[in-house]
Amino acid sequence: MIIVDTEIEKKLKRYDIENEQDWKGESVRIPWMYFRSDWQVRVIPPFGDAVIRFQVILPSGTLKSIYMDSRNSLGIWGSDINTPEPYWEVYPYKGDVGRCDLADTIMLMEMIQDDTNGDEDESTKTT
Repeated sequence: MIIVDTEIEKKLKRYDIENEQDWKGESVRIPWMYFRSDWQVRVIPPFGDAVIRFQVILPSGTLKSIYMDSRNSLGIWGSDINTPEPYWEVYPYKGDVGRCDLADTIMLMEMIQDDTNGDEDESTKTT
């Protein structure tokens, strides 16, 4: 019975966290996304207090890591530090990380498809 009780306790803890963080409500706010057909996309379990995590491999072989933070627990997004605004973070993006609003899926896709490494000298670029 100890094993059963331990498993039940684990499930109850997860249920409590899901309710406390309103995961069902979160799911309604997450926008639909359309990925390019030449991207490889893998959804991975969230960790580090991210709500969602996934990875994308671009045709060039570049691996991008993306997560959604809705509580500003992994970074800060928005104009008021005391009022968390959900956002996406993409790594790498231009040699650093890129962030955008949860609803801005156009910017999210642009950050994912950006294949620059951030090391390019702006003065040597041609247009």
